Amino acid sequence: MKSIVRVLLLVLPTSLAGQTPTDTVELNPVVVTATRVATHSSDVPVAVTVLRGVDLAAKGISTVYEALREVPGAVVVQTGSFGGQASLFLRGGQSNYVKVLVDGVAQNVPGGFYDFANLTTDNVERIEIVRGPTSVLYGSDAVAGVVQIFTRRGAGPTHASVAASGGTYGSATLDASLLGGDRPTSYAISVSRSTSDGIDSINNQFRNEVLSGRMRFRPDERTGGSVSIRYGDALYHFPRDYRGVVVSNNQHQLERGPSVGLDLEHTFSDHVDGHLTAGWHRANYQYAIDKNGPADTTTFPFSSSDWITRVSLDARADARLPTGDILTVGGAFEREAMTGTTLDTSRSRNNGAVYLQGLTSPARLVRATIGARLEENERFGTYATYRAGVSVGLGEHMSAIASVGTGFKEPSFFENYATGFVRGNPDLQPEHSRSWEAGLEYRVPGHATVRGTYFGQRFLDMIDYNANPGAGMPNYSNVARASADGLEFGASLMPEGRFTLGATYTYLSATVTRSGFDASSGALLAAGQPLVRRPKHSGRLDVTYVIARRGSASLAIAYVGEREDRDFAMAPSPRVTLSSYVRVDGAARLDVFSPQGGTPGVAISGRVENLLDHAYEEVKNFPARRRTIFVGGELRFGGS
Repeated sequence: MKSIVRVLLLVLPTSLAGQTPTDTVELNPVVVTATRVATHSSDVPVAVTVLRGVDLAAKGISTVYEALREVPGAVVVQTGSFGGQASLFLRGGQSNYVKVLVDGVAQNVPGGFYDFANLTTDNVERIEIVRGPTSVLYGSDAVAGVVQIFTRRGAGPTHASVAASGGTYGSATLDASLLGGDRPTSYAISVSRSTSDGIDSINNQFRNEVLSGRMRFRPDERTGGSVSIRYGDALYHFPRDYRGVVVSNNQHQLERGPSVGLDLEHTFSDHVDGHLTAGWHRANYQYAIDKNGPADTTTFPFSSSDWITRVSLDARADARLPTGDILTVGGAFEREAMTGTTLDTSRSRNNGAVYLQGLTSPARLVRATIGARLEENERFGTYATYRAGVSVGLGEHMSAIASVGTGFKEPSFFENYATGFVRGNPDLQPEHSRSWEAGLEYRVPGHATVRGTYFGQRFLDMIDYNANPGAGMPNYSNVARASADGLEFGASLMPEGRFTLGATYTYLSATVTRSGFDASSGALLAAGQPLVRRPKHSGRLDVTYVIARRGSASLAIAYVGEREDRDFAMAPSPRVTLSSYVRVDGAARLDVFSPQGGTPGVAISGRVENLLDHAYEEVKNFPARRRTIFVGGELRFGGS
């Protein structure tokens, strides 16, 4: 910690990566994830939340999972310390029901699983979160929604920043960025390294190193594109197992690998645009446990290493009709592969799809979206999905929305192909959903947005594990069902230029409607029982005050109500109720000097999480971090 303090005194670091949050929150942003066509959020018939990188930086939020806590209908849980598995439950769906994209490149393991623990907000321009099924446009995994991260675009003269921060639990972060560009080309590059000793008294160290970059090019008025790359290398030590019991001082996991995206667009005429998106994501997942020393005779060494690769290609054409309506025709191909120690041999599968989407002109009183997709999966065959929605103007400031749709998630490689003690099922069908939502929105441009939404989801053919199958029978089958119904409320208010108030509330009833193989009341998928880790009531209040061109201060108060979990430290792993909790976070930043000529700009910042030092658990037997303090600052070169 002393070395961190010395660094702070020398360079006055920050986590703000060169962005000054002096502008106000945009209350009607243009979004692209919901329809893949740039559309104002008020014209989209589904719930979309946009989190701007500049706002997250001003609040000192350095990870995407912390950012997602601001989203209505989103429940984020982490197994304790920095680096612990972080899962997202969106509108009551399973944690593998959300597709995660970085600049259009899928990050999920085939079958939907994604650990948010290592996804940082450095070099992030914005995050778009679409709630509801979006498989029509994105295929598998988008059952309950999509989270897409867009990295920054460089612009203007070259400017750079160097930042560092440190705080509780021996935490430290160092990052640097370089941005710039003109009309033909622009670039944004960022590197970061984060470390922590963790909250456990035994070896709980965490390290995360990230390289992120994006280059945009526009050779002429009709053609443009971008290339993005992200490489992460994260190591996490966790001495305890799912029961909270110490198993080894040398238990750890590693996640590393690159993600590369290519996006091209060309205007063929005044009425037709073409788009080509390609992605390559290759990730190595390692797990190891070793003896605590030469005298340790109870710990048995074990290790595994798997490489998972996803290669995708998506081509589409947008035709703008004389009426102002837009018709999208597209095709997609993806190849998934897994090799390593988990399966008996390398496995791969191909997916192909065609899709259609129609958008009516935003000038219409009734704006409609309708789409369909036909998927051909090498494992389970043909599958069709659809989505339809309307947005209706009810006056100058009021509109109503309604939508229905379906989504699906393919089985994981392990569920399909496992051999040995666990036997996979190559005949599994995809898990899928039927969903609907309806809501009202009141919007005064530049001043307020208030939205209330009712939603319902039905999850069908859920895959469950059978611990006692018959001879020669697989362990996995499509047997369970669940439902999730709820209300979301969100408001963003700007009573005057410097204040922004945000409030959210979610009521959720998520229940198993058909049991899995274990029908006992303590099972994860027992009929009539709530889906675990989903609170019925949750809410949040955010207050931000901006000091014009000098900095900002923010306060967030989050409430998470009671929810059920299972206690694996007790036989037979009974259900337990986790207590409700309130978490208060605060942050501030101040621009001390602005860059002038060759003199760098200087800023200082601070963030406090769990200000009231409450003890709580997001996952049973994994205590959450107590009061956590970060201090830092930044040196900025060039720009203004």
